[in-house]
Amino acid sequence: MTGDLTIRPRTTEDLPVLADVLAAQREHSDYPQRWPLPMPVEEFLHRSSELRSWVAELDGAVVGHVAVAAVVPGDMATVWSAGTGRPLDGLAEVSVLFIDHAVTGRGVGAALLATAVGFIRDSGRTPVLDVVQETENAVRLYERSGWQVVGEARPPWLPATHRPVLLMTLPDGGA
Repeated sequence: MTGDLTIRPRTTEDLPVLADVLAAQREHSDYPQRWPLPMPVEEFLHRSSELRSWVAELDGAVVGHVAVAAVVPGDMATVWSAGTGRPLDGLAEVSVLFIDHAVTGRGVGAALLATAVGFIRDSGRTPVLDVVQETENAVRLYERSGWQVVGEARPPWLPATHRPVLLMTLPDGGA
């Protein structure tokens, strides 16, 4: 990776820039699946279940985002809990992870993911996430980092033409 990469806590002032990055990267990643979003982009970025969030800056420009959210009860939570053997309050979800398409392959996504996982581990929880199977680059990133599939789900936001999302966890010792 070239350039000066910094991961820092997200601020309210970052939201408009992140909204632009999210919109621009969508044509390359198909994330998020529903576009336009059924809510303001700022609500997608900052969710009520959020525990913490960060942005990536490369040479001073905001180029990515990740958040950690509490796992809320529901079908996906039940699968994660069964797959990890942990209660919901022993889990935390990596969410809203995206990067500017122009910085793909420069370690930005891996750095954001490592930051979120570190926070989750430091809180005594087990990391979980969901990923759309059609986003092959994201699936490969998670698998390379040691994430394991514990099930599948079909959330209401998933297009009917897509395969179920993969529900993953990062066992102890994973990156």
